[in-house]
Amino acid sequence: MIGDALSFPRTGDDWIPTLVIGGVLSLLSFLVVPVFVLQGYFVRVLRAAVDGETEVPSFTDWGTLLVDGLKLFVVNVAYSLILAVPYFSLLFALGFSGDGGGGALVLVLGLVVFVLALVVGYFVPAASANFALEGELGAAFDFGTIKSATFTSDYAVAWLLALVVGFVGGAVGAALSFLLVGIFVLFYVQVAVYYLFGRGFAKGIGRRGDDAATTATTV
Repeated sequence: MIGDALSFPRTGDDWIPTLVIGGVLSLLSFLVVPVFVLQGYFVRVLRAAVDGETEVPSFTDWGTLLVDGLKLFVVNVAYSLILAVPYFSLLFALGFSGDGGGGALVLVLGLVVFVLALVVGYFVPAASANFALEGELGAAFDFGTIKSATFTSDYAVAWLLALVVGFVGGAVGAALSFLLVGIFVLFYVQVAVYYLFGRGFAKGIGRRGDDAATTATTV
């Protein structure tokens, strides 16, 4: 799976223009709008991975990319709210820990925030993949489907591989950022990571690559 993920960004006839556009949009992220376009593109990568497509998607239909990116942002914010209460409780406890009486509370709340962050980080890619597959925002909160996908070894392995690829590739990209080429490396890595999330979700719900591709072709 990891080999497919690392080669996926180099598939298709126009993968080089796609890589260039993705890198340029990353450079222009300070303008905000490119961030949402990129997020919309990653939704497209998720959909391609779930459907078992063998070529990396192109930057086309920019309006749809922008809208999908905004929807993905909403999904991420909604799931992040799960962390809001324990996180702000932790900040509050930190403010009163100076007298020596709140150390244990800070430790417990810190552990709760850490565990919840891991849980949210584990489920959000599946929620995003289901949204990408169905094309509806509500699909990101279809907890039955999300649970059936995430409670499988296929998804767990893909998620762990995505973490490894993201960490190692991110470190390489960051190290090369001063040459600007690192920005394009980081975009390449992100495509590979989202591909892994999509394939893991697809396998988790029993949607195998060949079957998905056949279904997409015949519809």
